[in-house]
Amino acid sequence: MNETYNFEQLEAACQKSWKEQNLFSSSENSDKEKYYVLSMFPYPSGKLHMGHVRNYTIGDVISRFKRLNNFNVMQPMGWDAFGLPAENAAIQNETLPDKWTMSNIASMKKQLDSLGLSIDWDREIATCDKSYYQWEQWLFIQLYKKGLIYKKTSIVNWDPVDQTVLANEQVIDGKGWRSGADVEQKEIPQYFFRITDYADELNTDIEKLNDWPSQVKLMQKNWIGKSFGYKVNFPQDDYKSISVFTTRLDTIFGVSFLALSPEHPICSELRKKNEDIDNFIKDVKKTGVSTAEQAKAEKKGIFTGLYATNPVNQKKIPVWISNYVLMGYGEGAIMAVPAHDDRDYEFAKKYDLEITKVIQSDDDCFTQKGILINSDVYDNENSDAAIELIGKELSRSKFAEKQTKYKLRDWGISRQRYWGCPIPIIYCENCGEVCEDEKNLPVTLPKKDKFDFENQSIKTELEFITCKCPSCGSKAKRETDTMDTFVESSWYFARYACPNDNNKMLNSNVDYWLPVDQYIGGIEHAILHLLYARFFTKVLRDLGLTKVSEPFTKLLTQGMVLKDGSKMSKSKGNTVDPAHLIQKYGADTARLFIMFAAPADQSLEWSDKGIEGSHRFLKRLYSQIYNFKKIHSDSSFNQADKSNNEEFLFQLNRTIEKVTDDIDRRNSFNTAIAAMMEFVNYLSSLDIDKDGNELFIGYTRLLILLSPFVPHFSEYLYESLTNENLNEKQWPEVDKKSLKTKKQIIVVQVNGKVRDNIECGSDESQSSIEEKAFSSEKVLKFIDDKKMIKKIIFIKNKILNIVI
Repeated sequence: MNETYNFEQLEAACQKSWKEQNLFSSSENSDKEKYYVLSMFPYPSGKLHMGHVRNYTIGDVISRFKRLNNFNVMQPMGWDAFGLPAENAAIQNETLPDKWTMSNIASMKKQLDSLGLSIDWDREIATCDKSYYQWEQWLFIQLYKKGLIYKKTSIVNWDPVDQTVLANEQVIDGKGWRSGADVEQKEIPQYFFRITDYADELNTDIEKLNDWPSQVKLMQKNWIGKSFGYKVNFPQDDYKSISVFTTRLDTIFGVSFLALSPEHPICSELRKKNEDIDNFIKDVKKTGVSTAEQAKAEKKGIFTGLYATNPVNQKKIPVWISNYVLMGYGEGAIMAVPAHDDRDYEFAKKYDLEITKVIQSDDDCFTQKGILINSDVYDNENSDAAIELIGKELSRSKFAEKQTKYKLRDWGISRQRYWGCPIPIIYCENCGEVCEDEKNLPVTLPKKDKFDFENQSIKTELEFITCKCPSCGSKAKRETDTMDTFVESSWYFARYACPNDNNKMLNSNVDYWLPVDQYIGGIEHAILHLLYARFFTKVLRDLGLTKVSEPFTKLLTQGMVLKDGSKMSKSKGNTVDPAHLIQKYGADTARLFIMFAAPADQSLEWSDKGIEGSHRFLKRLYSQIYNFKKIHSDSSFNQADKSNNEEFLFQLNRTIEKVTDDIDRRNSFNTAIAAMMEFVNYLSSLDIDKDGNELFIGYTRLLILLSPFVPHFSEYLYESLTNENLNEKQWPEVDKKSLKTKKQIIVVQVNGKVRDNIECGSDESQSSIEEKAFSSEKVLKFIDDKKMIKKIIFIKNKILNIVI
């Protein structure tokens, strides 16, 4: 054992040994209970950032903990390799996307290994590899045949810089999520997944996700947007009627106008006859089409010149066209009640439209339910009762129909770019639109010699486009759009179970490994990736490819890594390079800091002092163990040795209990580390000569507890102390009897602030403990007179809080 902590030598030796032993390879042929740990796979940018370090260290801590607890652990890794960033980087670096991507994968793989991650590299996948995307194309064909994929012309979000369609979720504040360009509306044909067929199940099954953050579940529920309401028909002379969907039928007496989506069929007719309406609709199309973007945008409208009739009071109301009404939800039209809807109120104030209160309130715009006013025979009814009564009356007279609606829209997956999975569709003059023959899969991307902005799609690749129809053999053309890259990430977790099967998309190994037991990633994926992955899992189940209905049992959403209060980014110049950090302090220091600096689900503020503190802790512990071994070089300790030191056994078992619970149940990794640091302080208080047995037991158990966080450090020191391999050991068990110590440390507080710690017997009475507390000078200096005491809060064996 070296006298000083040489992390470079130590970490290199451990990583070399792990690789030679193929230590982290996983198998379905095991008697142990399986545990599948997965961190969201990265886009291969070429360099790890601190967010990656945090994400993958969390997964590795859990993986190593579970292995030590006798689980058959799988922790795979792969690459989310298709997509726009690789195209843009290839142009900037004057290379090709495939060369750029594969070079980056090789580089990032070395960086991940340098962190000491216990990854099963035998299961590595890259979504740009044809052995992966051929099964995506195969799945596309199965879903197309089942009617779960269809093509239609639709209004889409168009990124004019990246020259491609964006999903609603990819539009942020009216701009493309990657390019930052102002998004426009464009009408093009594209393919859609019928995710709406699964809307009800996706919504209902959220309740089964007991180990998901409540925030993520709420975000998904809101995105799916299940609502109960009424379809109401407002008679109209020119177009017979205009239908709306509303969940607030109690406010129908307050309707002052109807608002149509610019894509409404009536608008399509009106724009042909009215130049102003045509120009207005053109202007609206310069913004995104997502619900969120429409809500944030300035409310704009134009009067159509039409009027409709309110079926409850026969009142004539004007019909407007507005940019905040979406064609995709409800009927593409709304009944506007400015006194009780924020958007309607903003619109009505702007265009000086009537505002009529029908729910009792002192507010100008009151959006909650309440007691009806100005509503004829329904005055004084509460909202819920009024909805039922008005609904029954309008349904009886055929003006309304009760309905359930969802905000969730079908998922458009066509992208007009090169670096993606080709859509396996062929267009034949005789047969029309047909799927590629499965025997001809994969449909591979055309090889390119040059890559530039003028040649970023497949549309100009004539050799690729020209083909034969698989049905009749006639000359035909291929589809030139590629799939949204979120398709690849919607099923990759299942492919890890059988990454090398060339005959099936998924085999029986999936039944062994799925669902993923612990999934880790950023909360920014709450709607996009996590919802799509849930959808795909249900689709795969219905195709008989898996038996599970949900992909991820437990979900941990880690916080961002910040510096100077902001998210790390090159543009802000506040990044920290993990490679330099590892070079200066070692991987174990980086891992320890990233897990100790903040709770895993909260943002972490980078601190140079913090990283130095973590390094000092490891150096200090290394020195303690080195000195212990040096002094006891002739001693013979045994792991089976017992201790009769009651206080030592209490401290040891309390630490084991807390660290175990913090890692396994609470995922509170920072408090687990804090508990181990406390135990190190306790061990340093023991007599290195007299308490050799306790120190040996303490250090060996501590190193096992530390090993998920600092695996190289722990393995090296454990072997130095015991001549045994830590990876072959079991996680320490708690001796409950040892926790029942005769002595306890009671924390004494005054108004909730710690003023002293006193030692008491575990069965000592409250009055006796109070007597000791009032004998403490540290406590008395905060209490001038006992008459000041309002009450005393006592928690047995823990706290005495004096409230003054």
